[in-house]
Amino acid sequence: MIRRFLRDYGLGVVLAGLFVGSWILQTVSGWVEFVAEQEANGTAPHLFGTAGYFWPWMQATFENWQSEFLQLFSMAVLTAFLLHKGSTESKDGEAELRLQLAAIRLQLEALQGAKPSAQAAQGGSDDA
Repeated sequence: MIRRFLRDYGLGVVLAGLFVGSWILQTVSGWVEFVAEQEANGTAPHLFGTAGYFWPWMQATFENWQSEFLQLFSMAVLTAFLLHKGSTESKDGEAELRLQLAAIRLQLEALQGAKPSAQAAQGGSDDA
């Protein structure tokens, strides 16, 4: 059961693990830096409160998310719904290619004096 889950969703599991691992590293390294800063200023480090570590941690977290995660996420979501003609994400490429192939087949049949087949007029087959 677990083996099948990992086979089917391995990419998501690995990416989630990398995300959580990097977030933990960011949190720990930020805390060490915060403690050193507070001790250099002669104050005791606190996790919460107005001068606590929570606020710089939140700022660093959301700066990272805005700069990386939100850019990638918005690009992935937008390409699922919007098109840019000629791009690899564009859904219109294959349909346009099929229409062009059908037109070429019709022209070739006309040049050969053959009667256009119903298959060529409908967009052809995938055997080209």
